[in-house]
Amino acid sequence: MVGPMSDADRDAGNRKVKLGFLLLVAVSPPLIAFQWEATPAELLAAFGVGLVLGALLVWYLGRLAAEFTNSGPRARRRR
Repeated sequence: MVGPMSDADRDAGNRKVKLGFLLLVAVSPPLIAFQWEATPAELLAAFGVGLVLGALLVWYLGRLAAEFTNSGPRARRRR
């Protein structure tokens, strides 16, 4: 039988999900700009804007998710 996930494993998994989501959001604007034949400077600017927007979105979703927990990030109900 599989035991509960350790805090270190959970934190590592959460970091990977956040990084993947950040990269997905950061890469989307340059790909759209690439379709419009953007210059390299415009592609770099689109990536920078996407990176900032992705970081803000990950931060916001993290705060929103914290509201659904009881009193902190590790507070969980026992079933």
